[in-house]
Amino acid sequence: MNNFITELIIIAPPLLLALTLHEFAHGYVAYRLGDPTARMAGRLTLNPLKHLDPLGTIAFFLIKIGWARPVPVNAAYFRNPRQDMLWVALAGPATNLIVAVVSAIATKAVWLLMEVLPSTPLVTAVLIPFQAMLIASVWINLVLCIFNFLPIPPLDGSRILSGILPQNLAAAYSRLEHFGFILILVLAFSGILSKIITPIIDFAHSLLLS
Repeated sequence: MNNFITELIIIAPPLLLALTLHEFAHGYVAYRLGDPTARMAGRLTLNPLKHLDPLGTIAFFLIKIGWARPVPVNAAYFRNPRQDMLWVALAGPATNLIVAVVSAIATKAVWLLMEVLPSTPLVTAVLIPFQAMLIASVWINLVLCIFNFLPIPPLDGSRILSGILPQNLAAAYSRLEHFGFILILVLAFSGILSKIITPIIDFAHSLLLS
């Protein structure tokens, strides 16, 4: 029980930040491209409570893959709907990748700081948990980035692929969205999804923190 509480305290802040920034990025890029839907729905905010999906948050602790409540986007407002949706979809995982890199740099800075500062109880009590949160932030943001790049509707990777495919193929591909969420759950709970993305995450994690 104590281990779970400790893990929750360490993981919760970077997880909330990662999910919030991911969805905010979608909404902000859509807004900049002319779609006010997210702003009108109160989703163009950094308040994590506006973006949390209870099932997605619980899933992160159970199967190490989670999601937030998708920001509403209306492509009818875009000048170039297919191309603009591609940029909106790319914004979320790209933001997570940036946060992962920044967290890795901050982790290394904390390592250096701990070597320089005297090992007092106060320093230890502050820097060690903070460092653990930064390391968790690297891993969490890499998970969200790589998971969302998968070309399975309705994940961001499917929106990106739809923007690249010829229009007739993109239309046929988008019809798979009705079964996408079920497919994701089957792949996740069967362990297949983990086998696909874990090696990529581990490689990127070791690359950033080496």
